[in-house]
Amino acid sequence: MFSGIVEEAATVVSVEKDKGNVHLTLKCSFTNELKIDQSISHNGVCLTVVKKDDETYTVTAIGETLEKSNLGLLKPGDKVNLERSMPMNGRLDGHIVQGHVDQTAKCTEVKEADGSWYFTFQYDINKEMASQGYMTVEKGSVCVNGVSLTVVNSRDDKFSVAIIPYTYEYTNFHQIKEGTVVNLEFDILGKYISRIMHFQQQ
Repeated sequence: MFSGIVEEAATVVSVEKDKGNVHLTLKCSFTNELKIDQSISHNGVCLTVVKKDDETYTVTAIGETLEKSNLGLLKPGDKVNLERSMPMNGRLDGHIVQGHVDQTAKCTEVKEADGSWYFTFQYDINKEMASQGYMTVEKGSVCVNGVSLTVVNSRDDKFSVAIIPYTYEYTNFHQIKEGTVVNLEFDILGKYISRIMHFQQQ
């Protein structure tokens, strides 16, 4: 479980394709603290550390993950948002994030607003999935590339988020521009509520 509070934007060192999988090797400041089999959120995707040395570590993304996320688009030099799993005695500063990306979205607008930024994202809407909570709501929570954010201007297939300078600098939001593909995880609480309401109406 994660909270959507990014610790660091790691640098992709290498991308190795292996049949239907992709091995990603990254470098971050806390590589020496990581352990084999540890779960880490990468742009909101929970992946397991399979190899490490003094400066880098490697994770593997399988075909299904590559289809639902932007990890297959990564190349050496790209920045990836990292978050280690939340300790049981830690503070939930963001919202409950599972690390299970639902789908991708595309950035359609980046607007500077007197020192902060508004990013607008568009995603494919599916009425059946939306009825199960795969959607955004005004002032609700959404996870974008592993970052817990508050939704503004929620529409059927679009929403915006406001990014403060700290988040812009210390996550990979400073690399997002019009056309950039990002990972989305919708609020798990909304999904449960939608499912409960569905069964109550039957």
